[in-house]
Amino acid sequence: MTGGHRRILVVEDDPETAGQLVEQLTTSGYQVDLATCGNDALRQGEACDYAVITIDRMLPDIDGIAVMRRLRDDGIAAPFLIISALGEVDDKVRGLRAGGDDYLVKPFSFIELLARLEALGRRSDTVAKETILRVGDLAIDLISRTASRRGRAIDLLPKEFQLLEYLVRNEGRVVSRAMLLQHVWDLHFDPSTNIIDVYVGRVRRKVDDQQAYPLIHTIRGIGYCLRASG
Repeated sequence: MTGGHRRILVVEDDPETAGQLVEQLTTSGYQVDLATCGNDALRQGEACDYAVITIDRMLPDIDGIAVMRRLRDDGIAAPFLIISALGEVDDKVRGLRAGGDDYLVKPFSFIELLARLEALGRRSDTVAKETILRVGDLAIDLISRTASRRGRAIDLLPKEFQLLEYLVRNEGRVVSRAMLLQHVWDLHFDPSTNIIDVYVGRVRRKVDDQQAYPLIHTIRGIGYCLRASG
């Protein structure tokens, strides 16, 4: 796990177990946040980018598996390490099939917990690299659905982000208006619509205004092309 990505969310309602985990993980060099119920886990899991989330199956308000599923549905990509006293094979299979990445049965050795966290953290770093697309000084994050240029955030509406993502994925290729209408709006081409030009204009202003060089280029009579200078 890289130095800048060592933040862990511990979801555990038992005060003694939670206290031990927070203390031992902090001593081991991690930044640790604690959630003592499912609702807290949902709120914190959506608010912060965690390297790993450890979660107990038995929570006082919402079952840990339900919490995991909801966070996954909301696009949270952090690996989940399920920690539970439920150690039967069926329990493990259910947890892993629900979106868990690993399963540790209580009682457990802290050394084993650390080893599993490190393995999941390495996987998390790899996923993060694969889900950020870059063209020149533009970066788009496919998980958080955000974009930035030279480190400065670009405020995009959902459809604007989809349009920019399609252009980035087709870097250096000429993309026609018909292709954009089909892939971004899921519509057949209507020669009378100017929706493409309107949205490209909005995205271009947000991405290219006051920048050293433009990324989005108009190819007259055909469509658009996104490419870095040089």
